Amino acid sequence: MSKPRALVALTLLLTAGAAVAHPGHEAMSFASGLSHPLGGFDHLLAMLAVGLFAARQKGVARWALPAGFVAAMLGGAALSTGGVELPAVEAGIATSVLVFGLLIAFAARLPLAAAMPLISVFALFHGHAHHAEMGSNALVTYTVGFALATAALHGVGYLAAHHLPESRFGKYAQRAIGMAIAGAGMLLIGA
Repeated sequence: MSKPRALVALTLLLTAGAAVAHPGHEAMSFASGLSHPLGGFDHLLAMLAVGLFAARQKGVARWALPAGFVAAMLGGAALSTGGVELPAVEAGIATSVLVFGLLIAFAARLPLAAAMPLISVFALFHGHAHHAEMGSNALVTYTVGFALATAALHGVGYLAAHHLPESRFGKYAQRAIGMAIAGAGMLLIGA
């Protein structure tokens, strides 16, 4: 299978369960946790954007940023589990889409010491929201599901960035993708 076809197949596989990603459609389980990040446009864009952004970084940041996002997201879920409320969770998620899109659009290469806290703060909001929408059942399996789905979406974004050619066209395509994500973030903030 060619690389573009494999990427499309992986994307379709990951998004197949998106229609039942929110509570009330099924019992909270590993499968519902796995499908949850795919069910919200804001979550989906942010997860893909982290992978796209990480792929254009240097050295250890390429894997540390997605791993740090997942770890901080789990921290946000733990805060929610413990009853700790974060202010403006939805605004934080929408802002993450905007900021990640702008980082991609401007081909930003931040030092890991700056990028990791930025990624992590936004990940807290995503994790808090994922857990808050879970309900009270199947905490561990649901959490493992949404963590794996998040990592997979980071991987899809990472692979997509690596399949863009290093030519002028590839750089313009990356910037256009970033601007589209940032534009969606603006719409989410205004909603």
